[in-house]
This record gives sequence, C-alpha cells and structure tokens, in this order.
Amino acid sequence: MRLDKYLKVSRIIKRRTVANELCDAGHVSINGKVQRASYDVKPNDIIEIKMGEKIIKVQVVSVLEHATKENANEMYKPL
Repeated sequence: MRLDKYLKVSRIIKRRTVANELCDAGHVSINGKVQRASYDVKPNDIIEIKMGEKIIKVQVVSVLEHATKENANEMYKPL
C-alpha cells in the first residue's frame, strides 16, 4: 500500500492530501530514509513524521486496505 494511503487509512494523518504534502516536503522518513508518497509500506517499517516541533514515530504492524475507527490503531504501534 502507498505511504500516503497507509497514513490516512491507519488514521495517523486525517487526510491523504495532507499526508501527500508532508511526503513531498520531506517530512516523512521510513527506516531512517526520507521517502516519497508512492513508497510501498511493509510490516515492521519504522515511520517517522515531523510536523513542526512534534515528531511522530510508529512501527507498522499490519497493512489493511480498509480499517474501521476501532481497528485502525491496530495497524501500528507507537515507539
């Protein structure tokens, strides 16, 4: 699954366009390397998002095409 779509489906970021803009600006890195929105997310990837002073760091647990509000947080675990 694309990185921007994963961030939206897992509800780490509310909108896919915002996720896409963060990737284009170079604020999203996976396993220590800045990635584009088209990166294919895999389980055990470490995603780090820089939003101003705030840094969000999570590990991908699973990749689901569709997630409800209840099981969206099961797609990742915070680090």
